[in-house]
Amino acid sequence: MLPFVLLATRAEDVAADGEYAAMLRYAGLKPSELVRVRLEAGPMPPIDLDSISGVIVGGSPFDASSTTKSDVQVRVEAEMAALLDRLVPADFPFLGACYGVGTLGVHQGAVIDGTYGEPIGPVTITLTDEGRADPLLAGMPGAFEAFVGHKEACSVLPPSATLLASSPTCPVEMFRVGTNLYATQFHPELDVEGISSRIRVYRDYGYYQPDEADDVLAGVRGADVRHGHRVLAAFVERYARG
Repeated sequence: MLPFVLLATRAEDVAADGEYAAMLRYAGLKPSELVRVRLEAGPMPPIDLDSISGVIVGGSPFDASSTTKSDVQVRVEAEMAALLDRLVPADFPFLGACYGVGTLGVHQGAVIDGTYGEPIGPVTITLTDEGRADPLLAGMPGAFEAFVGHKEACSVLPPSATLLASSPTCPVEMFRVGTNLYATQFHPELDVEGISSRIRVYRDYGYYQPDEADDVLAGVRGADVRHGHRVLAAFVERYARG
């Protein structure tokens, strides 16, 4: 099988390694089948689309709508835009989790701002009619729980996009561009252990007040997010080739 590529931007090793392990686990991939590129550590290497099955983008502490960006974020955004300039016309398999909304959404003309930010925790994701008909979401329940935690979101859907899922607090939880490019605002890779680790890692990043950490951790315990993991497995099943 030709490998998938995971484009990651988490500088903290605990969060970066946890994300990679979760992607492997719930996508059903071996390390040789998911090549990780840590963009925060250096420039994006050349990506030969003929030698991979698809591109996965993990979450990120970067905010696309921020008015103050580090040199690293500016570089990463330029590299992602250049890659999407190739992926979108080719309708090449792409799955962006959380930061995927910021990257694919901005590329396609979405409005990304703080209107629909969601605190860390589980939310109910509800599929639209188009979502229920989408082959990637075949067999999914019409509503399921998944973990979120983001300061910005898509408030105006790109004209090229098809809305696939919403939540009560965020109208754009998943969309598709073309036939094969997907972005989720929720995290299909996260389970309770994974999100608990991130809550600790990002204690001082503004997602919640540091003295509320215990309450935030308590709020994720017992959540049943297993259906959301299916998105990763379905992406691999649908697009693995070679």
